[in-house]
Parts: sequence; structure tokens; C-alpha cells
Amino acid sequence: MPESSPESHVIDFRAAEQLLAARDPRGAVKLLDSVIAAHPENTAARLLRARAFFASAQLRAAELEFSIVLEREPDNAFAHFALARTYERAAKPDQARRHFRLAAALDPQPEYLAAARFDEATGEAGPGEAGGS
Repeated sequence: MPESSPESHVIDFRAAEQLLAARDPRGAVKLLDSVIAAHPENTAARLLRARAFFASAQLRAAELEFSIVLEREPDNAFAHFALARTYERAAKPDQARRHFRLAAALDPQPEYLAAARFDEATGEAGPGEAGGS
């Protein structure tokens, strides 16, 4: 097995990005495991691995990785949004709603705002939105 170096970790990270774009999230996770083992503080690698876990329906692992990213970067709107989508897929609407709202508050992108909308009277998400039908 070739020796691991900072350069090989950069190559693995870039290759993992390509694998995720090519819809091979499990391959991306394999490459990122070694990068994160060598550089556990690398938030970008953790965020990419969280996305790969989500894409491969490994929701518990995605939730854990997104949570680690948010511990380090609590103002990361994308991580809040992605964690909310993870909770939504895992049928945890209350947690999803909270993170959709945080994402929209941090970065009022149309996609984040649409996901965060809720009925002011009931406090429930509207139809077709987080937690809605």
C-alpha cells in the first residue's frame, strides 16, 4: 500500500468530490475515510463525507458528520440545511424544521426560505414542506 502524504490526501479529497458528482457516494466515503483519519480537524472533508453518507442513505452517519461540522461551524447554513434534509428523510420533522429555520436565518437563499416556511398560526410546516404532506 502506498504511503499516505498530504498530497495524496488532497488527491483523495478531489477524487471523492468527483465520485460523489458521478453518483458513487460509497466510493467517495472510502476515499474520505483515510483523509479524515489523517486530518480529523478537516471540516471540508467531513462535510463532503456527510454529503456522501446522505447520498448513500446512511442517515445516521450523515447526521453525525453534519453535527460535527456544525459543532465547529455553527453558522454554516448549508450544513444546517443538509442536516435538516437528513432529519426529514429519517422522519424526524421537529429536528428538521429547527435546522431548516436556522439555515434560512443564516442565509436567506430561496431554497432555504422555502424549506423553512411554516404556518404562523399552527407552527406547522406548510404542505409540501418540511414535515408537511
